[in-house]
Amino acid sequence: MDSAGAVLDDRLPSDRLLRVTAAQWSAALVWTVADGTIVGANPAFACLAGCPLDSMIGRSLPALLDIGGRDWRTVWDGAQGDHPPPGSGALCLPRRDPVPVDLHWQHLADGADTLILCEMRGFDERERAEAVARLQQDVLELVAAGRSLKQVLDFLCRQVEACAPEVTCSVMLRDDENRMRVAAAPSLPGAYAAAIDGLPIGPDVGCCGSAMSRGEAVMSADIAEDPRWAPYREVPLAHGLAACWSNPIKGRNARMLGSFALYYREPRPAAPFHRRLVEACVHLCALAIEHDRARAEINRLAYFDTLTGLPNRQLLADRATAALALAGRTRQPVTLVFLDVDRFKTINDSLGHAVGDQLLVEVANRLRRLFIEGDTLARLGGDEFVALLPGCDAAHASLLAERVLASLSVPLTVADLTLTPTASIGIAVHPDDGMDFDTLLRQADAAMYRAKQAGRNRCHFFRRDMNEQAVRRLEMEAALREALDRQEGGGASEAAGESGFELHYQPQVRLKPHCLYRVEALIRWTHPRWGAVPPMEFVPLAEECGLIDRLDGWVLETAVAQLGRWRAAGVPVPGLAVNVSAVRFARGDLPDQVRSVLAANGIPANDLTLEITERLMMSEEAGAHDALDALHALGVTLSIDDFGTGYSSLSYLKRFPVGELKIDRSFVKELDIDAANRPLVRAIIQIGEALGLTVVAEGVEREAQHRMLEAEGCAIGQGYRFARPMPAAALADWLAGEGKHWVECPANACFSI
Repeated sequence: MDSAGAVLDDRLPSDRLLRVTAAQWSAALVWTVADGTIVGANPAFACLAGCPLDSMIGRSLPALLDIGGRDWRTVWDGAQGDHPPPGSGALCLPRRDPVPVDLHWQHLADGADTLILCEMRGFDERERAEAVARLQQDVLELVAAGRSLKQVLDFLCRQVEACAPEVTCSVMLRDDENRMRVAAAPSLPGAYAAAIDGLPIGPDVGCCGSAMSRGEAVMSADIAEDPRWAPYREVPLAHGLAACWSNPIKGRNARMLGSFALYYREPRPAAPFHRRLVEACVHLCALAIEHDRARAEINRLAYFDTLTGLPNRQLLADRATAALALAGRTRQPVTLVFLDVDRFKTINDSLGHAVGDQLLVEVANRLRRLFIEGDTLARLGGDEFVALLPGCDAAHASLLAERVLASLSVPLTVADLTLTPTASIGIAVHPDDGMDFDTLLRQADAAMYRAKQAGRNRCHFFRRDMNEQAVRRLEMEAALREALDRQEGGGASEAAGESGFELHYQPQVRLKPHCLYRVEALIRWTHPRWGAVPPMEFVPLAEECGLIDRLDGWVLETAVAQLGRWRAAGVPVPGLAVNVSAVRFARGDLPDQVRSVLAANGIPANDLTLEITERLMMSEEAGAHDALDALHALGVTLSIDDFGTGYSSLSYLKRFPVGELKIDRSFVKELDIDAANRPLVRAIIQIGEALGLTVVAEGVEREAQHRMLEAEGCAIGQGYRFARPMPAAALADWLAGEGKHWVECPANACFSI
């Protein structure tokens, strides 16, 4: 100590002026070397630390100063570089409460000597009171500005941590299941926050669970020794959390809302200043939480129907406006479905409004289950419901209307009475029926009234042609069911010329050397009134109305039986390919059916190929994956149909037992015309070769396509270039005549690739 009152290491160059300035400076000053050792300090630092000045020389500043767990080397490097060290911290000495301080760092260099000067300023009571007042004002301004609850609580936690750097904050909310949910914990380790999120509230669930359970503050000065933490203590201790003080957050009428907690990284009680901070924070949290819930309730009342909980007209209009604006840019359809419960006024008048309300709630619940995410089902009022369906075209709207009518027609019991509700439905589609919400709603309403006039319990489109299409789909579904019932019951044969289902067979040929590889079974349907119905029309309809499973089963059994008859008659058909839908796989009994039908007709499993879609390969259904494995184990070949038109991920090619790829006809169609198609086809062929898969090109119609595919190394071709699909008897004649050269190939050449 010199006459000026500052203590400086004698090794350091200094002069009288420096010593006088340091001794009389109002802020605490500390000089350290690179390892953090204190080599100088002024009397203000001794006063702040409450220790003799001489005793501070030679001590480690990092051991005395809590700067949020930062590494001292980072502080040292930051003071010398472009990354300033932390501006706040806490001076921590044994048997004393931490002293919050503002920090300012200065790099000093004098020849070979390099130091850091740390200037500290502590908070007095007035400053602490001002800090709490500023915190309250800032949080209230955020609430008034309409910021989200998470933003407000995150800000609150960060401000407390800035005022008291030695603490880490969290806000937990109590959910409807009496569990804790993390609302804000910006500085807690993410793994710890995830571990406590969802824990039940109870008297022995750490500090927060106990505080919410007991309704009073809970202090764990040492988590490692506190029995309330016994089942959970390993989690906080593993993340360096040693003590915790949690206070319950209560709303009006002492309703428990959540908790506000401070964590410490060493065992210790809460400091008085921390208690003052938390007292203010608990009230701020309660205010923010209740304000958020009140805002949510106001929003619910403004935008949702109080009886059913569905969106009301205002919210429907808002969403429709946004959907129509987007549709105008993307050219996607938007459909509005208007539903009115039939004879509802009679129910209200005869049974009372209470029964009517119960009926409306049940109708709303049934409708909810039929719509997907992105759709909006709203109640306009009374017995009127409207659904907004972005991206939905008329065809899908028609199917949805059928499901709605079927769901509503199931009887229900209300007030000991059995009621069978029905509804009339009107549909309008953007842009053809209107460009704005009000117009579409008016057109759908008009279509609904036409449905009522036509006898109720039905659907009408605003446009005549759409209504005709909807009627045709309904009639076609009924005809499909009738045809399947007749076919499965043996009421129709596969002979050409009869109405009903029939299989045609198209040869698939090996391109080099040329020989017949197998035939693909393709379903055809002839209707007495409509004539030949294109597969692209009735197959998707069968999928949508739940008939594809039965259709697939019939095709498989009929085709394999036909292969057995050909072989018995000596017709040289090497193998058979059959399409199978993803729905058929989902049932789980496909391997058993395949095994049974092969055995019944004496067909080896390796002579059967099942063509499946990429959608099935991407399915997460375990049953579908098990069926694929079972079929492969049986010896059946699995072929991916229309390859290249589905999902972009190819990982399933190595995950599942696929033996073949079929290049979609869209790539082959203009192979000899559009040069851009050739690299795509070449890439698919190379993928097949690399993975040891047979590659089949479908839709080969011209000689030029044939030559290009052959040049690229494609193994198998299928299309009009070789032969059209034909009935079973015609195929036998073709093989004996025009197609004879395809079976007159070197021995066994047509049975291997």
